Amino acid sequence: MPHTSAVPPVLTPREQQVLALLADGETYWAIARRLGISRHTVDTHLRRLRTKTGAANRTQLAVLALQRGYVHHADAA
Repeated sequence: MPHTSAVPPVLTPREQQVLALLADGETYWAIARRLGISRHTVDTHLRRLRTKTGAANRTQLAVLALQRGYVHHADAA
């Protein structure tokens, strides 16, 4: 997948929030509403996340969120 460096990129708390909501299946509009930001700002966060991590798309970002523990598997409860 994405980032090839041995050290994973550091994500800001807001990037972590956006990433977790994306992995939870939220749309850009829903993420924007939940966080009180514009849809454009959500898009900017996700674009920066793709650049930082090397992810090619939202699916790879969602996988990254799961791997980093920003969201939990539904059956883990």
